[in-house]
Amino acid sequence: MREFITLSTPRREVLVDITPQVEAVLGRSGIRDGLMAVYAQGATAALMIQENWDESVQTDVVDLLRKLVPRGVWRHDQQDGNGDAHLKAGLIGPSETLPIIDGRLGLSRWQNLFFCEFDGPRQERRVVCTLFSDPA
Repeated sequence: MREFITLSTPRREVLVDITPQVEAVLGRSGIRDGLMAVYAQGATAALMIQENWDESVQTDVVDLLRKLVPRGVWRHDQQDGNGDAHLKAGLIGPSETLPIIDGRLGLSRWQNLFFCEFDGPRQERRVVCTLFSDPA
């Protein structure tokens, strides 16, 4: 089964919690045990599993990446000014694979799945959810 999640992002760099949308996809699938591959389409976006308790960790992730990969110093910036966004997305990576256990995502209590925007704001971003299970 495959389903797309569409979202918009409010800022240039932000982590957006997409766990509820991904859980909804899982619920519609009826799958009890298997895997879900989640993939962010776009060369300047990524996915990350991270702590969900408060926004400080998400803010720290953005702040760290800004320090590690500063804006405006890359060759690609001569093309369209977003060289840092490409590098940040490459470092984090476009996908996560989650276990499905008894009809639920195999995340721990303190984990959520975040869409990482590095070149926003964007009116439309897409995430592909592909679910796999053993035939019953």
